[in-house]
Amino acid sequence: MSGQFLLLQLGVITIVLLAVTMVSVTQSRAEFVEVRGQRMLAIAENLASTPLVRDDITAPQASIMLAPDVDKSRALSGASVVAVTDAKGTVIASSDPQTVGDTLDLAADRSPLGRSWTGDLTLGGRQTIGARVPVLQADGTVNGVALVAEEYPPYGSALAAAVPDLMLFLGMGAALGLAGSWLLSRLIRRRTRGLEPDEIAELADNREALLYSIREGVIGVGLDGKITLLNQTATDLLGLPPDAAGTPVKELPLDGHVQGLLLETTNGEETMAVSGSRLLVLNRRTVGSRGRPMGTVTTLRDRTELAELESRLAANQSITETLRAQTHEFLNQLHTVSGLVQLGEFAEVRTFIGTLTRRRAEINDEIAQRIKDPSVAALLVAKTSLAAESGIELRLSSASHLSPLEPSLAADAITVLGNFIDNAVDAIAGLTDVTVLVDVSDNDSMITIRVSDPGPGVPEDLEQRIFTRGFSTKPASASGRGVGLALVRLVCSKRHGYVAVRNDAGAVFEATLPYATVVHD
Repeated sequence: MSGQFLLLQLGVITIVLLAVTMVSVTQSRAEFVEVRGQRMLAIAENLASTPLVRDDITAPQASIMLAPDVDKSRALSGASVVAVTDAKGTVIASSDPQTVGDTLDLAADRSPLGRSWTGDLTLGGRQTIGARVPVLQADGTVNGVALVAEEYPPYGSALAAAVPDLMLFLGMGAALGLAGSWLLSRLIRRRTRGLEPDEIAELADNREALLYSIREGVIGVGLDGKITLLNQTATDLLGLPPDAAGTPVKELPLDGHVQGLLLETTNGEETMAVSGSRLLVLNRRTVGSRGRPMGTVTTLRDRTELAELESRLAANQSITETLRAQTHEFLNQLHTVSGLVQLGEFAEVRTFIGTLTRRRAEINDEIAQRIKDPSVAALLVAKTSLAAESGIELRLSSASHLSPLEPSLAADAITVLGNFIDNAVDAIAGLTDVTVLVDVSDNDSMITIRVSDPGPGVPEDLEQRIFTRGFSTKPASASGRGVGLALVRLVCSKRHGYVAVRNDAGAVFEATLPYATVVHD
């Protein structure tokens, strides 16, 4: 790189010196014209004012008589040509006797012969700087012209005169360029960690290829809170505009929780966050160079499909638990019937079976009358049996009503309702003679699901965090810890609904599921 800088600087210096040389030569010729032109004019005026020239210019032997004055003028001025001509330009006397009788260019078209003049003249095919002065009689008549001219010096001589200075300046420029290139190269190598330009370009290409080929999203945030880098996956997962790089995180259309995670300047464990209709896993790490912090890099992984699978698995587990509870309940009841039969208490058997049948029918009828969707009704029947095993009454409010739902909406409603009920049952586990109130209703635009329990409620500082994946008030060893309510929030976000919790003699969880089509990214 230093060699390239040196060659570049030498090239620039050479071009500048050549331009300066041309300007110098041009100025030298201009100075020659001004100085020598005035000198030629002074000699011509002196020659034209000589009495001998004025008196003998018309004599028959004028060429011989004027020759001494012409030669004297040439010797004094150093001119190339000194001549005396008549008014028509015919040479009468000249420093070059061979030109006597020739006609010279007097530049009469540029100035009247009766006036002195100086400028460029072409004499014998050569370019000269000349001066022309009229030879006047006492009455002002122009009898002839005194002409003095000097050839322009060749360009080569002017250029040769400039060569020593040119070489000196070029050498000085080369030395300064070499020193500057070496210092600049050291500075650039220190700033680029010792990498050459081709290595930097290869590194940048490899980085781009890596960032845009991995499936995970990568987003870098500087210490000033601005996006420094992000790949296409991160842009798609967070729904950012294509030109988001360089924009402050706070100005991006992101959920407040996601913004807070991206702006954290410390290492963090894997964190779940909901962005739009996606459930993301964020892993943040601080980065630096040579002990100097530079910001954070956060990787994003889409876990939306996995969350949906977990939701289905949780539903299956709930069904399994319900079947287990019902099996246990049916076994106890069957053992009771068997004992009564062995004791011969057939009337008690009929009464006991009738009571069981009537109670089951009442529960089923109450739910079926208000909940017309079969899958949601089946969930409520199953959850009622499961809660009863723990000594908890699950009661459907009298205001509940639900029409049949299309399959995808019914699945989302089951996810929300099942997790709300499970959360309520867990909150009051160990209490007796308690009731969980369930309210499910719909209108023309949405479904509203509300579950209330008489438990200790949710602390105000946890009302938002409780819907974050991974957060739970259950023991660390509990299964399904921190999953259910995060799935509820995800389902509601996909439906453009909302989920919230408040305290009213216990915890009240409420969610809405609009009938609008689910947004798929």
